[in-house]
Amino acid sequence: MPTLHLVRHGRAVAGFDAHRDPDLDEAGRGQAQAAADALATELPTPLPIFTSPLARARQTAEPLAERWRVEAVVEPRIAEIPTPVVDLRARGAWLRGALAGRWTDLPAAQRRWREEVVRWASETEADAVAFCHFIPINALVGAAQGAERLIVFRPDNGSITRIDVRDGALRVVALGREAATRVN
Repeated sequence: MPTLHLVRHGRAVAGFDAHRDPDLDEAGRGQAQAAADALATELPTPLPIFTSPLARARQTAEPLAERWRVEAVVEPRIAEIPTPVVDLRARGAWLRGALAGRWTDLPAAQRRWREEVVRWASETEADAVAFCHFIPINALVGAAQGAERLIVFRPDNGSITRIDVRDGALRVVALGREAATRVN
């Protein structure tokens, strides 16, 4: 039964409503190194690494990929949730409203995005590490728990959530460390 180790990216220099693709800040780089240390200690053999195409996720994956001498595969399905607005301020306002609701409240494009995230995880055939974001992690945990709320828990930057995949079904093994955190 494959296990997905889902790592939320380290802290970024800017939030969802301030920059489309920010880099990690100094604390975020430390969180990336701490996640790499924890995974390398826990997992005796290097695993495939997947990463969102966004800079903060790719940069969080770098320390582990370098340590394991594995190339991270960019997986677009685990990027941030697409928003129906372009303006950054409006984008942030849209996200805050969406986070307070349920998947069924969202437009079809966002519901399809969630289905693709879940499909990606459900089709996993081997243990892997995936560096992604707050909402994809929540989409997967929510799918495993049968929850329709967008937020089922608040994974901290650099935290590791584990999900098993059995016959296409997701099961939460362990939620990552939680924190009062901004979504970035």
